[in-house]
Amino acid sequence: MNDIRDEVREHYALKVVEAVSGTGSGCCGPSSACNSFYDEAQIAGLPAEAKAASMGSGNPTAIAELAPGERVVDLGSGGGIDVLLAAGQVGPTGHVYGVDMTDEMLAVARANAQRAGAANVEFRKGVIERLPLDDASVDVVISNCVINLSPDKPAVLAEAFRVLAPGGRLRVADVVSDEPLSDDRRAQLGSYASCVGGALSDGEYVDLLTRAGFVDAAVTFTAHRDNGVHPAVVRATKPREA
Repeated sequence: MNDIRDEVREHYALKVVEAVSGTGSGCCGPSSACNSFYDEAQIAGLPAEAKAASMGSGNPTAIAELAPGERVVDLGSGGGIDVLLAAGQVGPTGHVYGVDMTDEMLAVARANAQRAGAANVEFRKGVIERLPLDDASVDVVISNCVINLSPDKPAVLAEAFRVLAPGGRLRVADVVSDEPLSDDRRAQLGSYASCVGGALSDGEYVDLLTRAGFVDAAVTFTAHRDNGVHPAVVRATKPREA
């Protein structure tokens, strides 16, 4: 597991440096234009560096139904684009945490928050399998093409459940396969860092969410790719009695 995590960390450390310097870019998954997932008016006021460092497979803030005053955590927050968008939606009475394990990403994200004047955000270093947050401390968990990168997805979803307050919701953009992938098929698709190699199937995703304690778990493909691994949105809720 540590080998996979190190590979992912090194890959995205290089990616964000290249993106911000203008020497490269790269979305998670097969798309080549990350910002196409966002309405232009939505991201118009964001720092150029935040848009350049966008590497997701969707727009979780478009499905999160965020309300003023809510507390949010973004798993694998990268350059901070989704944290900044969420911060605008929850307003000054809300708060948004970004968690990332890569120092280069955190440096870019913190600089972007300063450029944007976002006072209601905080970036913490950590892995998404062990979130640096208290139990029941957030109302919404978002993520953008990151859970597929984890070598221990049950731990990620268990942690998401732990940090959510009762009645809280998980709203994730990810890449998901249309059937379980064999080891040989994963090897054909590429490394975990390429996003597709570690993808869960839609059925596996729902099963793991249910095992973690979530209800109303659902995966919806947002596009279809020839390789059988597709952009998707994932929704689930923590029961109010939990």
